[in-house]
Amino acid sequence: NLLEEKAAKIMGKESAVFVASGTMGNLVSVLSHCQRGSEIILGDKSHIFRSEGGGASALGGISYSTVLNNEDGTLEPDDVRSAIRDYSTRLSRIHSAKTSLVALENTHNSCGGAPLTASYTESIASIAHENGLPLHIDGARIFNASVSLETPVADLVRSADSISFCLPKGLGCPVGSVVCGSKSFIEEAREWRKMVGGGMRQAGFLAAAGIIALDSMVDRLAEDHSNAKQLASGLSNIPDISIDPDKVHTNLVFFDVERSDNAEIASKLEDMGIKGGSPG
Repeated sequence: NLLEEKAAKIMGKESAVFVASGTMGNLVSVLSHCQRGSEIILGDKSHIFRSEGGGASALGGISYSTVLNNEDGTLEPDDVRSAIRDYSTRLSRIHSAKTSLVALENTHNSCGGAPLTASYTESIASIAHENGLPLHIDGARIFNASVSLETPVADLVRSADSISFCLPKGLGCPVGSVVCGSKSFIEEAREWRKMVGGGMRQAGFLAAAGIIALDSMVDRLAEDHSNAKQLASGLSNIPDISIDPDKVHTNLVFFDVERSDNAEIASKLEDMGIKGGSPG
């Protein structure tokens, strides 16, 4: 309860609910915002679309309407506006899934950890709200965005109707995420959390680490960002490694190894005790 109260206050929202993972946080958020047979507008490189097992579709009957992500993780406002379906006529209601939600990701995982500014988020929120749609932010690394942009996290999510953020990613916790929003939204999210198996007697034990993280770990993310920049700079000086250090914004470092198989390189690094992955 204390973690939920603290998280809601930090995010500037009315209420919050603790969940087991970031994927569960996004899932219960989408299920709470959307009805079966409706659709969500989101980026084609977004974590919800690429890396969450199609949960909204499998469990909620909700379809995905993807818009191209720019290199910096943004969606073009005109693309979002165009993707919102006209549901004003009988013919459109018969033929089209009803658009029910717009989702952003901040920072954006597959776009190199790029942070989205408050002004950009507000521009997308305005489009959503003008069309009667809520905006959800997958804020798994929202504190990284806050530190990088030197902007209070509440300002980054002020225009959003819901936000989920992760406690392990950067903040050092063993497990858990938190979803924040209005009281009525969180009550529905709490019901969905139970249905997908996220209600835990042990929540207080797990949440204790989250309280410590929010109180003492956020400011240290700047160290992660500095280390990531240093790593990127060093990698850029190694022959046959392709990376632009200026595109390393927060705590994620992606690079290519030319004239070689990246998966093979990742395997060799692992043999040396250096963990990495080959996402391509």
